[in-house]
Amino acid sequence: MDGIDVTAAKGAELRHIRRKIGMIFQHFNLVKRSSVMTNVLSGRLGYLDPWSSTLGYFPREEKDRAMQALTRLGIDDKATNRADTLSGGQQQRVGIARTLMQEPSLILADEPVASLDPVLAHSIMRYLEQLNREDKVTIICSLHYLDLIQRYATRVIGLKDGVKVFEGSPNDIDRVKFKEIYGEEAQDIRATALE
Repeated sequence: MDGIDVTAAKGAELRHIRRKIGMIFQHFNLVKRSSVMTNVLSGRLGYLDPWSSTLGYFPREEKDRAMQALTRLGIDDKATNRADTLSGGQQQRVGIARTLMQEPSLILADEPVASLDPVLAHSIMRYLEQLNREDKVTIICSLHYLDLIQRYATRVIGLKDGVKVFEGSPNDIDRVKFKEIYGEEAQDIRATALE
């Protein structure tokens, strides 16, 4: 990453690399009983004094940064809500805001729309697309929906049992090839929406 062999990094160098890699999880990984603001501020922990943040003290500029991230994702009005009171799409947007707090150069998104309905899936993918285009953040996204891949991906790598079986543009992977890679249970979000 950025010319550094991540697999050989250790200690402080590895911690520095990890700060620049954001994660967006399939199941959101929020602290459900904490407020949205606290969840978003937790994305800044790698940059702050551990003792202060453990006690819940965050500098004003960090709170302002968190509010900007929430505003960008259209959920600033939820800042004081508990995370477990939000819909799935709202929780995923909190997860994205938390990731933005890291100021990442790379985001790993592990099936970020798998638990969302088709409309929300496209909404979340548009946010990720916007981050990629506007902030120049590289996003590696695990997806199992062909039409989302064809709509949002710029490059596709297909893995089966840990082995690369496809690499190409989104236009090069059709429904037949997709099912060869992922099996008959491979889904098309449009088909899912009709079921």
